[in-house]
Amino acid sequence: EHFSLSRSYNFNTYLVTYSYNIMRTSSTIYLALSALISNGSHAFQLTHHHVVSSRFASVQSVTSLGSTKSSSAPSVVLDRVFEIDSRPIILFDGVCNLCSSAVNLALDWDPRGKLRFAALQSKVGKNLLQAHGRDANDISSIVFVTPKGAYTKSDAILGITQELNPLPFVPLKPLALAGQYMVPQILRDAVYDGVADNRYSIMGKRDVCRFDADGEFDDRFVDDNLAEV
Repeated sequence: EHFSLSRSYNFNTYLVTYSYNIMRTSSTIYLALSALISNGSHAFQLTHHHVVSSRFASVQSVTSLGSTKSSSAPSVVLDRVFEIDSRPIILFDGVCNLCSSAVNLALDWDPRGKLRFAALQSKVGKNLLQAHGRDANDISSIVFVTPKGAYTKSDAILGITQELNPLPFVPLKPLALAGQYMVPQILRDAVYDGVADNRYSIMGKRDVCRFDADGEFDDRFVDDNLAEV
């Protein structure tokens, strides 16, 4: 019996260590992909009043996101964004280059358009944060908002991953589910926090929020006017 318990303990220790290494390796691959995509793909690299890519015609400064118009109550905005479109929404840090690269990756790996996007700093983003009990100015974590609730940190990443198809007939949902149940949340969140806390030093930040200026992905980015009265 003692031998059996010892063997079980050693196996569990190995599983935790192995799972952690998988998460750490995955983060390294993710950063490499993000760095690669940031130099190409959809090229949402914008500076204040300057367009780097011809696919975009205009840009908003972060400070201009707070409109002088009155905003609706967070619960009202929440109802509006899912009233006629039930697709989940990814709330991302709009001034983070790493985060914008991750959005590029999600757009590429979601050919069916199952996901929508909004900056955490946008009016819609702030209202959705408040509707789920978070501070309107909390940009510490990516947030995955669904009609049933909101998820942060590694749970958000795994929720998003379940919707992605990087290659035809190669869905990531099985891998996401395996990671959710095999890797303890405390380890998953530790890996996430390590990347999130250093995201500006990894790939820098910009002075403006990324958005779809020319409407190419019009149905993928939530209309910020939904937050107006």
